[in-house]
Amino acid sequence: MTQYRKLTEKEIGRLKAQMCTAAEWNDVEVADGFSPEYVHATRFSGKVKLGRFDKVFEMPGGIRKHSGLYHTTLHNVTVGDDCCIENVKNYIANYEIGHDCFIENVDIILVDGRSSFGNGVEVSVLNETGGREVVIHDYLSAHQAYFMALYRHRPDLIAGLKAIVARYVESVTSDIGTIAPHVTIVDAGYIKNVKIGEYCKIEGTGRLKNGSINSNIHAPVHIGVGVIGDDFIICSGASVEDRATISRCFIGQSCHIGHTYSASDSLFFCNCHGENGEACAIFAGPFTVTHHKSTLLIAGMFSFMNAGSGSNQSNHMYKLGPIHQGIMERGAKTASDSYLLWPAKVGAFSLVMGRHVSHQDTSDLPFSYLIEQQNTSYIFPGVNLRSVGTIRDAQKWPKRDGRKDPEKLECINYNLLSPYTIQKMLNATAILKDLVRVSGETSDTYSYQSAKIRNSSLHKGLRFYDLAINKFLGNSLIKRLETVPDGNIDAIRARLRPDTPAGRGQWVDISGLIAPKSEIDALIVDIETGKVKDVREINARFAEIHSNYYTYEWTWAYDRMIEYYGLDPDNISVDDIIRIAEKWKESVVTLDRMVYEDARKEFSLSSMTGFGADGDSDQRTRDFEEVRGGLFDSNTFVKAVLEHIRVKSALGDEFLSRMKRR
Repeated sequence: MTQYRKLTEKEIGRLKAQMCTAAEWNDVEVADGFSPEYVHATRFSGKVKLGRFDKVFEMPGGIRKHSGLYHTTLHNVTVGDDCCIENVKNYIANYEIGHDCFIENVDIILVDGRSSFGNGVEVSVLNETGGREVVIHDYLSAHQAYFMALYRHRPDLIAGLKAIVARYVESVTSDIGTIAPHVTIVDAGYIKNVKIGEYCKIEGTGRLKNGSINSNIHAPVHIGVGVIGDDFIICSGASVEDRATISRCFIGQSCHIGHTYSASDSLFFCNCHGENGEACAIFAGPFTVTHHKSTLLIAGMFSFMNAGSGSNQSNHMYKLGPIHQGIMERGAKTASDSYLLWPAKVGAFSLVMGRHVSHQDTSDLPFSYLIEQQNTSYIFPGVNLRSVGTIRDAQKWPKRDGRKDPEKLECINYNLLSPYTIQKMLNATAILKDLVRVSGETSDTYSYQSAKIRNSSLHKGLRFYDLAINKFLGNSLIKRLETVPDGNIDAIRARLRPDTPAGRGQWVDISGLIAPKSEIDALIVDIETGKVKDVREINARFAEIHSNYYTYEWTWAYDRMIEYYGLDPDNISVDDIIRIAEKWKESVVTLDRMVYEDARKEFSLSSMTGFGADGDSDQRTRDFEEVRGGLFDSNTFVKAVLEHIRVKSALGDEFLSRMKRR
């Protein structure tokens, strides 16, 4: 801990000669090794502590600036070693500034009274009029926020969460702010009641008020030109740039908000990306992306979502105010100029195209298209399972996880096929078969959730869902039996038995975390009864559930396998295992072939329109090849699909051969 001493008379004289003043020189203390040589035109008031000034900062363009204090006013401030603070127009008040900070050309930096630095701010997410407020804090995860926003039917849980957060808020409340070591603040305006983490860069910012910037050495934060932020938390690795405006917002780890984006009463969790458009009262789960100036996201819950240009929603259907909300489950996306009238719910990995005003709930029809045709909403069940875009999305999300912080707030499950989505496909199969039973096999269209499903689309949907269910159950089975050397039925039956009963029943997606509802309910009970007392302990419990995903998955998959294939669990035979594996191999290859054919459309002659602008057809083809990286068979993604078919076919052949050795 740094030891401080009073100034000597000689040092005071030198400081006075360098145009420095103090309300009371006895209130100014300095560290051993302090030299007044680098303190000029500085005014001191209140309790001030100064470190050493030995460092020279190397600036862009080759300029060198020595650490020290130049043309500034400090009130109740501690300045760490080797800081350079220069040209503060008004003053810095009530801050502890860490070592190696560079602060230049700022208006004012102050803490006024006791502050929690954005912790404890209530964000009216989903419902602008209130009722689903999420209390933000430094360790808020998407999963915690999901509880607080959506589990209002459990008031004891909400009360428990609020009590836990309140304890944390009290622990960080202070009348002294922190600017951690290695922070850069240049050309900034008004900064009030803001806690700033290490290695943060604030450059040209307009106003920051009542917030925490949780930057660190592993994942620095950058706040750029013209940014205005009020009542906020910004997590590690995030960037807020280019005149973006945030008010009552949580910006999660490695999020990017920029290009004049405007957001109020909204939560953005890890790896979200918002530019140009507007958000109001949204719950943006991991990997929510919106790039377009004409796009408005309002009163909705999203995750792994890409909003097309001109996407819009409305939550103001009646005269009681903006009380309606909507949910787009993981992986759902909107096409350009799409519109949804809330309330509505869109199933996982679905595409919305056109205007929809009939409040559909397609949550039990995942991987579908919801398309408007002549003012009528049509559902195309399961068709997204064959889409090259869906597979490409699933591959890109893990690669785009930019989190460098060792402490990750969210637990992300990237699987397209999981108990969460497969349980919905099983529901979808029952729904579609029931529609046929009620309306007849020969009906041209079927009605579901104020939408229409064409006969051909319904039967294709049943086929798509069957392929995906076979693929998932086969994946789980082959993985489970990978250590069984041959078709010894006793060894197979022993290995098939689940390791735990946890995993049976319903599964949920808690904004990126896929888990058995039973385990989520157990955590909820522990929060309600006070067994969990800390915000970080809640995150640790989520991480524990996440780490056991594949153990829980097998418990669920085993039960579904018995049910779906009509097996007797006490009398499973090797022939049963072989039959499931053969169905798996057929389903994997069939789905991959569908994706392969969908990718082929990207290389059709019509797709080459606009290439080779001033040439003949040969030049157009050559231009297309250069831009798109070759023709169809040489495309990287296409080759990966073919390789996947080869590898999975070989895996299936090896497994079948092993099972047949008895």
